[in-house]
Amino acid sequence: MLKLGEILYYVHTIKDTLSIPPEYFNKDIAAVAEDLLRRKYERTIDKDLGVILTVFNVRDISDGIIMPSDPSTHHDLKFDVLTFNLEVDEVFIGQISEMIDFGCFARIGPLEGLIHLSQITGDFMTFDRKTGTFVSKNSGRTIKKGDDIYAKVSTISMKNTVKDTKIALTMRPDGLGKKEWILEPERKGNQRFDRGRGGKRGGPPGNSRKGK
Repeated sequence: MLKLGEILYYVHTIKDTLSIPPEYFNKDIAAVAEDLLRRKYERTIDKDLGVILTVFNVRDISDGIIMPSDPSTHHDLKFDVLTFNLEVDEVFIGQISEMIDFGCFARIGPLEGLIHLSQITGDFMTFDRKTGTFVSKNSGRTIKKGDDIYAKVSTISMKNTVKDTKIALTMRPDGLGKKEWILEPERKGNQRFDRGRGGKRGGPPGNSRKGK
């Protein structure tokens, strides 16, 4: 298992039987097998493994077997795949990739997930089409394309292709959203502490005491 950034990618070993058509018989079998396996597997989705990103390390290719009425040779082999997978309630760092009237999409590795308008923040937000920005009514928070965010996976509907797979995300729980939002409580707490000690922000303690 490899950890790249804040997203987990996985390496799995697969055993399969590969059919090689006659037009490839005069070529290097290892190179042909890798090419055919990439065409078959890459950018597909396995409901257990997730998105198969790439095929590599093709090995243990058996001698070919010929079936009646089938000119291809059939070879048992092993190979490794790099996959990307998500789980419900998993928290990740993503980037806003598209803005729409009812929410925004965030890129998560090779996939995109929808953050519905109601799941961006607990505050009421409006969409400014001119700037392509969501703006909150009370807090003044904004979010736009290209912003880095922390989000949690709410639901996943894995289909046969990346395009058809549906992922719903949320940023409403505490500790999620844009980095600036997460730091807001800390900043506010520091400001209250400063005013309480010095009478006004930045003043040294004990300034309110008058001299004799």
